[in-house]
Amino acid sequence: MSVALAVTWNPRGEMPRFERLLPGLLQVYTGLAISFPPAANPQVTQAFTAGAYAGRSDLRVFVNPAWAGGRYMALQTALQLEADFIHYADMDRLLRWVETRPDEWRQAVRALQASDCLVMGRSEAAYRTHPRCLVQTEAISNRVVSHILGWEMDVSAGSKGFSRRAAEYLVTNTQPARALGTDAEWPILLQRAGFRVDYCTVDGLDWESADRYQVQAAGSADQRQAAEQVDADPQSWEWRVQVAAEIVEVALEAARKVIVSKDVNVNTG
Repeated sequence: MSVALAVTWNPRGEMPRFERLLPGLLQVYTGLAISFPPAANPQVTQAFTAGAYAGRSDLRVFVNPAWAGGRYMALQTALQLEADFIHYADMDRLLRWVETRPDEWRQAVRALQASDCLVMGRSEAAYRTHPRCLVQTEAISNRVVSHILGWEMDVSAGSKGFSRRAAEYLVTNTQPARALGTDAEWPILLQRAGFRVDYCTVDGLDWESADRYQVQAAGSADQRQAAEQVDADPQSWEWRVQVAAEIVEVALEAARKVIVSKDVNVNTG
C-alpha cells in the first residue's frame, strides 16, 4: 500500500530543512501535496511553481486565495496523487518529527494504513513542551471532541491519517472554511458516516514553534524559553481561546450535521 503526504505550510525559515529531508520523505511517501496560505513567502512558493521543484509529478502545490481553505485544499490536492492512504500534517510539526524521532514517524505512517482515520495525538511528554496558553485552552476543546467521539483523545496535534475513500468523503462533504475546526470536524464526520476511527499518541509531535528560522529542530531548553515568551504575551492567550472556541463550534456542528453514509458513492472529479 502507498501513502501520500498532504501538508499545510506557512514557511518560517524551514526551506533548508525541507530540502535536506525531502529525499527521506520521498522514501516513505509516494508524493507530497503542499497547501500554502496566500501570504506565504514568495521565494518558497516560487521554488515549487516556477523554480527548481516545478513540474515534478511527485510534488503538487496549491496556493490558497484565503487562509481558511488550507487544510481542505491540502487533502484535495493530495487526491491527485496515486496513493491508497493520505497522511495529513502541519509541515513545521512534521519536519521536527522526522528530524527528532524518525523511527517513530515511520512507524506511525505504517500504522495509519490500518485505519480509515488515525488521529495522532501527543503523549504527555510531548504536551509538556507546549506553552501553558495552548495546553489549558486545548484541554477544553479536546474534552468536547472526546465526548462526541466516545473516548479521550488529543485531536489538535496537526497529524492525521486517512484511507483514500475517507479523504474523498471529506472533500465531498465538507467546505474549505474554518481550517482549525477540521481537527474536530474530520474525525467526527467520518465516525458518524461509518468509517473506522482510531487513535494513537506519539512523542514526536512536541512543540515545533521554537524551530522557526533555525537550521535544525530546537532543543528542550530553547523550547522552554520560547514557550515562556509565548505565555508572557496576553495576545497569545487571546488567540488560543479563539482557536479552542472555533474547534468546539465546529465539533458541535459536525455532531448535528445530517450525515451521508460512507456507503453512498462519492465523486471527487
